[in-house]
Amino acid sequence: MTLVAGIDSSTQSCKVVIRDADTGALVRQGRAAHPEGTEVHPDHWWAALQQAKADAGGFADVAAVSVGGQQHGMVCLDSEGAVVRPALLWNDTRSAGAAADLVAELGAATWAELTGTVPVASLTVTKLRWLAEHEPANAGRTAAVCLPHDWLSWKLAGSGELDGLVTDRSDASGTGYFDGSTNAYRRELLIRGLGHDALLPRVAGPAEAAYRDGSFLIGPGAGDNAAGMLGVQAGDEVLVSLGTSGVVCARSDRQPADESGLVAGFSDATGGFLPLACTLNAARVLDAVARTLRVSLAELSDLALSAPPGADGLTLVPYFEGERTPNLPLATGAVHGLTLANLSAANLARAAVEGMLCGVAAGLDALLAQGVSISGVRLIGGAAQSPAVREIAPTVFAVPVQVPPPGEYVADGAARQAAWVLTGASEPPAWPQGSVAHYEAPATPGLRERYADAAGRFLSR
Repeated sequence: MTLVAGIDSSTQSCKVVIRDADTGALVRQGRAAHPEGTEVHPDHWWAALQQAKADAGGFADVAAVSVGGQQHGMVCLDSEGAVVRPALLWNDTRSAGAAADLVAELGAATWAELTGTVPVASLTVTKLRWLAEHEPANAGRTAAVCLPHDWLSWKLAGSGELDGLVTDRSDASGTGYFDGSTNAYRRELLIRGLGHDALLPRVAGPAEAAYRDGSFLIGPGAGDNAAGMLGVQAGDEVLVSLGTSGVVCARSDRQPADESGLVAGFSDATGGFLPLACTLNAARVLDAVARTLRVSLAELSDLALSAPPGADGLTLVPYFEGERTPNLPLATGAVHGLTLANLSAANLARAAVEGMLCGVAAGLDALLAQGVSISGVRLIGGAAQSPAVREIAPTVFAVPVQVPPPGEYVADGAARQAAWVLTGASEPPAWPQGSVAHYEAPATPGLRERYADAAGRFLSR
């Protein structure tokens, strides 16, 4: 049996899965937590990977490894390969002003044409501009810029040489200075952010071995969303992932150029493109409301399902941590339509689920506007395990919803890529999948319109 390992270095934790390269069967797995916060020293990721790897029984019998990682994070290295400062993560919004400045300097249409994406606070280029403005000494020390999965793959390879850094198209496309249509960096945009040029990771092909040193091959890796698409084997289906963030994406043969900024023109992990819309607020909305109501997530689900569709007019706008779609980094959450008659735990629970899903549905609308066909969605992520989320989703999305078995899809996608690297085939291997649950229900009349009206009040400020 030939084994491959997939690593998911996410915002919250590191997961390792070890699978049979031929069948995809899970052999063993491990996990370790990451520190909380939006600024983390990469050494914590490395320590968590060592712990998760040990928990999974190590890599001694593994033939190939790939890393899926949280996108956009800014990892700055000096000329000796040392980390200059703790990494700013994708959800660190202190660079919101820098993003606005960058868009104003070139115009949204120009950014969309050059990179497929209009800068928002999550993109690496905006964090580099923030660094240049607020920590010029650290910006000056920065000799190389990479991303979380690049850095971990580089550490696994062990060379320590800056010119050995390797990335893939999917993660490079989330920096704000890479053009997936030409597979080339836009160095003038890097310089516009950082203030000077710097070494950037080589962009490897989808099934290329990024490193050959050591006892196993290391694949090119992928950003978490592209790896998740590989892991769930979504193909051309629309994927909705409800984790820390809410992500809507679908494979495409062309790089979109949405100057509104709602759709990011990312690349996927197979050589194509991955138009994507992302909300900052997903599963944590349910966590926060459950905590407020002093109930478990299971009890929150029961409460939500006990309330009528539309929550008797109660509307929750879940901008608890600002928002990215639409781009409102300084927005806050709000509850609308409160009356003595509808203020109940059940209605608040229902409004939380509906509000989170309505926020994500705005991403579906944005993909539709870019020509993506949406006849149904595949729903994954931690929040997708909630019965209320599963049953309410089709009433908000107005299309059938499929929910595959729970899994570590980013780590699974990385493992599938590792198996692909071993075979060198033209397509990633097709691994058997478990049964998929199907959910259909009529759309709730007026719900999306009521939510859009409430959320639109932030746009008019």
